[in-house]
Amino acid sequence: MPLGLGRRKKAPPLVENEEAEPGRGGLGVGEPGPLGGGGAGGPQMGLPPPPPALRPRLVFHTQLAHGSPTGRIEGFTNVKELYGKIAEAFRLPAAEVMFCTLNTHKVDMDKLLGGQIGLEDFIFAHVKGQRKEVEVFKSEDALGLTITDNGAGYAFIKRIKEGSVIDHMQLISVGDMIEAINGQSLLGCRHYEVARLLKELPRGRTFTLKLTEPRKAFDMISQRSGGGRPGSGPQLGTGRGTLRLRSRGPATVEDLPSAFEEKAIEKVDDLLESYMGIRDTELAATMVELGKDKRNPDELAEALDERLGDFAFPDEFVFDVWGAIGDAKVGRY
Repeated sequence: MPLGLGRRKKAPPLVENEEAEPGRGGLGVGEPGPLGGGGAGGPQMGLPPPPPALRPRLVFHTQLAHGSPTGRIEGFTNVKELYGKIAEAFRLPAAEVMFCTLNTHKVDMDKLLGGQIGLEDFIFAHVKGQRKEVEVFKSEDALGLTITDNGAGYAFIKRIKEGSVIDHMQLISVGDMIEAINGQSLLGCRHYEVARLLKELPRGRTFTLKLTEPRKAFDMISQRSGGGRPGSGPQLGTGRGTLRLRSRGPATVEDLPSAFEEKAIEKVDDLLESYMGIRDTELAATMVELGKDKRNPDELAEALDERLGDFAFPDEFVFDVWGAIGDAKVGRY
């Protein structure tokens, strides 16, 4: 193994080549450890953050994606709190909110809200719609699904590969939340856990998916949202800054990512899809943040194990992430 990576305990990929073609997604949100924090170098020296009373008052506008009056929300620091504020604004149970898109009411995975919101972004909340149960015959090892999650306990379909097993099933669409597989509830599971379960299903057998689709507006009823190749770069709206949501600690207002960071995040997100069958822009951003100042792959591996050990990233993946960050640094896009 290069540069001593063989000293680490080997862990197999959760999903091997679940998708043949790489692409970019909107961040599935959050990871087991805190987002950002002090980064790889620990807490940053300097002045303490201002008290809550002196922090900028950020107000965002929101609507329900299937149609509603415009609401105003503020005072949230993570995705769960955001969903709670949206539910409060529209007098809904918080559990009804599936995911949010930025600046479009459509189920557009390129505009999926991740861990960052542009200061001028308009938030559309997609809520639970029709429930359905589908039997799937697993004729191939790879189903053609890419999974993401909303950071609050719901995993859903991010992409469907053209020509795949799932692509031939018209009842299954991008945006569908995966509630259960063969009667096993997946509520509260992360995207990588759902991807692993799908990968482990035996080939040549039928299994049952219990799904919930987002409630559709009138102009979306006939759409399937097949999930072509996503656009490039994180979708952060037109604001000059972004609100960075964190799983621990207060949200912070930050500058837009640099060109290096955007390209590195895109490359790492592609690797997540290739190795694990998931897309998660915020997870990719955290990995770039952890790796951009590391001197070699071993240091990156140790940082990933400390912060993101639940993912059990294989050595080959870590080495490829190191290479992707290095390529982005020197402009090899």
